[in-house]
Order: sequence, then C-alpha cells, then structure tokens
Amino acid sequence: MFRIPVTTCQRPAELSAYSVLGIAGGVAAVIFAKGIGFLRPRLKALPRWTQYFQPALAGLLIGLIGYFGAPQVMGAGYDFMDQAMHGQYVWQMFAALAALKILATTLSFVSGTPGGMFAPTLFIGAMLGGAVGGVERIFFPHLSASSGTYVLVGMGVLFAGFLRVPMTSVFMVLEVSGNYEIIVPVIVANTFSYLISRSLQSVPIFDLLTRQDGLILPSLEEDREEAILRVEDAMLPMPATILSAEDYVDASARRVQDSTDSNFLVRLHPSGWNTISRDHLQRLFREGKGEHTLGSVLPPQSLPSLYPDLPLDSALRYVNDYPLVPVVNRANSRQLEGVISRDSVFKKYGSRRSDEVPSPS
Repeated sequence: MFRIPVTTCQRPAELSAYSVLGIAGGVAAVIFAKGIGFLRPRLKALPRWTQYFQPALAGLLIGLIGYFGAPQVMGAGYDFMDQAMHGQYVWQMFAALAALKILATTLSFVSGTPGGMFAPTLFIGAMLGGAVGGVERIFFPHLSASSGTYVLVGMGVLFAGFLRVPMTSVFMVLEVSGNYEIIVPVIVANTFSYLISRSLQSVPIFDLLTRQDGLILPSLEEDREEAILRVEDAMLPMPATILSAEDYVDASARRVQDSTDSNFLVRLHPSGWNTISRDHLQRLFREGKGEHTLGSVLPPQSLPSLYPDLPLDSALRYVNDYPLVPVVNRANSRQLEGVISRDSVFKKYGSRRSDEVPSPS
C-alpha cells in the first residue's frame, strides 16, 4: 500500500519530538470526536424532510474543498499518504490537509453518509505527523528523523487517540513499515495521544455514537476501569454492643438502654447470628418475659452472613429483609469482622455515583 522510507531513531532525546506529536495528535483526536458528537444529534433532530438534503449539502461543501485546492481530502487518500511519506509537501500543506480532512469527514459522517473511519483517521494522522515534523525540523534541524518518519508515526498517533486503540495502532504501524526501530517512538507518541484524548473526552467516539442512538453498551475501557465494590467497602465497624443468646431479656434490656443503636446482633450457640431491636427487647420486658433467654424468644433460624471479599451486589438480597447482616471471617465464621446495613450499602453506591458524575466545569 505504501513505499516505506528508511526510518531511524538515533538518539533517545529525539523521543521528546515524538511526544510533541503525540500531544498534537491527542488534541486533534478530541477536536475530531467532539465535532462529530456535537453536530450529529443536532442534524438528526432537524425535521425529517431535511435528511434528504443534508447529504447533498455535505457533498457540495466537500466538493468545494476539492475544487478550490485540496482534492487530496476526497476519497481514501492512500496515494497522497504515500507522497507525504516521501516529503512531497511542505508543513503548511500538511497542516491544511489535516484540518480539511477533519472537516470533510465530519461533514460526511454527520450528514448520514459515513464513508468509514479507518482511512480518514490514517490520513489525518499522517498529515498531522508531517506538519509537526516539518515545524520541529525548522527549530531543531539536528533531528535525524525524516518527514516520512513523522508521517508514519502520525498515522498511529491519531488512531490511538481517536479510536482509543493504542496497542492496535502500534502493531498497525509496525506491519505497515516492517521496521522495528520505530516501535519506541510510536509507543511514546501513542501514549501521549491516548492519555490526552481520554482526559479531554471520557467517552470513546463509538460509545458516544451508540448512546446518541439510545443504545448503551459499556465499552471494555469502561469495564476495565469500573471499580468493583465489595462487601468490605460498605462494611460498618463491629458493633460496640453484641448480645448473646444465653443472656436474659431483662439484663439485655438494661444493657442496651443507654446505647444509641436501634438494632443489635445476638450471637447464637453453638454458631450463627440473629438480631433484635431495642423496641422488641422493651416490649418483651413489659410482657413479663424478662427471665427468658434471648435464644428462647428469637426465631430459631439464624441470619445469613457475608464475607468481606464478596461483591457488594450479593448484600442487596439481604439488607432489605434484615436491619443488620453480619460480615464474618471466611476462615472462621464465628469471628465477626463487621456488619452491613441497607443504609451503608446504598450510601456506598451513592458515593461512587457522585464520584463518576463529571463536574459542570
């Protein structure tokens, strides 16, 4: 597909030049993605009859771009990328072609006539790489990399930032060039592009498009970064007052009289847990059952228990039915680690939700 020029990276200091290319690629990727994300829903919201004219208007504008001096932006542009690798453009032309290709591709995509994203992304990245390389060679003529090297690295840079596939773009450039000397510059530039793109636009472009169409499919990127909440994250400290099934009702009622808690765990024998409320204890005492043990007045079944390392979702099936659920040690079920309640679970989910919502700024 391309006639690959000789590419070299002779000095480690040259990696700083490729990091600049990565920064430029990340910014360009965000501009490209935000342009599509902004215009597409607004054009789709227009009256239905306008959708017959939107592709025609986009075609007219793209045709005017080609007619007035930039026919390179029309079509896939592989031939022009090959020319760029062999230094047949000045940096000003590189920059103009990158900007015009973003404009042309955005117009095509948002008007309902998408022509794909693979080739345009390669083209924009190649031209952006040529522009950055040309400017850097003006200020730093000692750089050994040719403009073709910047073009080649640029192809992967925009791919990494726009489509959010940093490793795929590395292998793509390697397979296109067949030169492993370029792998470190590509990784450096791709990393900067990917991180800047992610920091400025949290939702990848294809996820953004599907959400605009009412289809929400969390990406692997989001699944990887979503923190898995566990029981221990919402676990409350071990209660200060723990009753025993062998305690008498009257003694237990006096013991919890000054406590600020409303519900109390009861340790069963030989193992297991139950719970009793302050109001229940006081009612039993008034009914003259003070000389009964807690074990004799409580239901025979014990509470379900949880382990600290279980997913927090597993607590949802219990916290609505029981005021307190014991969290026990996995190796020793009699060893209490803490308790969990409905309020603590929902509070934890609520705090994570507030952390995920971006600020208005």
